[in-house]
Amino acid sequence: MTEVKTVQRRVLKVLASGQVLGGLGVASTVAAGSLLVAGITGSEAMAGLAQTSGVLGAAAMAIPLAKLTARGGRRLALTAGYALGALGALFAITGGTYRNIVLMLLGTFFVGAASAAGYQSRFAAVDLATDSSRARNLSIVVWGATIGAVAGPNLMEPAGYVALNLGLPQLVGPYLFASVTLSLAAIVLFTSLRPDPYLYAAKLADLPPQTHSKNIRIVLTEIRKIPNALLALLTIAIGHVVMVSIMVMTPVHMAHVDVQLRVIGIVISIHVAGMYAFSPVVGYLTDRIGRYRTIAIGLVLLLASAVISGSAAAAQSVQLAIGLFLLGLGWSATLIAGSTLLAESVPTEIKAGSQGVADLVMNLSGAAGGALAGVIIAISSYGWLCAVASVPVLLLAIYLQRVTKSN
Repeated sequence: MTEVKTVQRRVLKVLASGQVLGGLGVASTVAAGSLLVAGITGSEAMAGLAQTSGVLGAAAMAIPLAKLTARGGRRLALTAGYALGALGALFAITGGTYRNIVLMLLGTFFVGAASAAGYQSRFAAVDLATDSSRARNLSIVVWGATIGAVAGPNLMEPAGYVALNLGLPQLVGPYLFASVTLSLAAIVLFTSLRPDPYLYAAKLADLPPQTHSKNIRIVLTEIRKIPNALLALLTIAIGHVVMVSIMVMTPVHMAHVDVQLRVIGIVISIHVAGMYAFSPVVGYLTDRIGRYRTIAIGLVLLLASAVISGSAAAAQSVQLAIGLFLLGLGWSATLIAGSTLLAESVPTEIKAGSQGVADLVMNLSGAAGGALAGVIIAISSYGWLCAVASVPVLLLAIYLQRVTKSN
């Protein structure tokens, strides 16, 4: 048992290090991607395609990474995800430089693979965790993205200066930076995640090596039969779609009054701080007061964010920062509590598959939210976008109450 604890501590440190680097890379491109696509296409309605493409990339990689995990362990899967993300950043640089929307969106698509690796890292954190520490271990890895993710958006302006000095468009600067940090993340995971937590846990449990994964349809069918698992899946997906739809359109909303890039970066950084900085607290609450109550807290925070953000004018940076901070905190609660509930609700034979399905559904929902957000803000307003985003949160609250009563 002492050896397992030692291995788990090392695993958490390595995963957290990868999250710092990955967070730096991905978060630095969020606002820049939306603004680049809007500039290339000349349409605000198309701005959401950058985030949508990235989320689709994360969704597309969710199942392949889960299969790589089942066959070769977490080290192989996470390294592949970050390496593809670095490649995507290079495509985005080319697309942004030559104003080629196809290359730009292809790049953001592959950057999404790095996001997929980051999301699956949270499940790697619980491969060797005990029942009493599962949520806290998961939250530590989520928290690992704090430094990179908070600093990332603030690097948009200095990275832009680097790009200008190299004769490139200012907004491709964050992708230059991402290509470096995501490459470093891949190197850290490949060289340091030893022993592999997934393979080590399978060895301890005396489980045979897996040569194939269960079909997605079979996994979804099994999840639907388990109320807690279904609640967990819906919580992860809805929390993510609300966060993506509001977050990705906030820079566009602020740009209506020519807000400086530095101010936009600060607002996004505050949002990302809400997503990650308090993860250990959320993990503690999840283990302490239970999964249901933490999910309920997350839903309340998401609703409060929609009201505060949706009522803010484009120039009201402080109010938008408060709204987006609550948005990030609500996302953190739904992700950590939902992921913990899912990990402990499904049988062992579909555990790896359910993790891939959860990330697939989460990212497809986020992609739909990002695309719809662009359309809503183009034909209506940012305020209406926030109002529409509140609807699935209210519906999930009703379902949560039903599951809570039944249990």
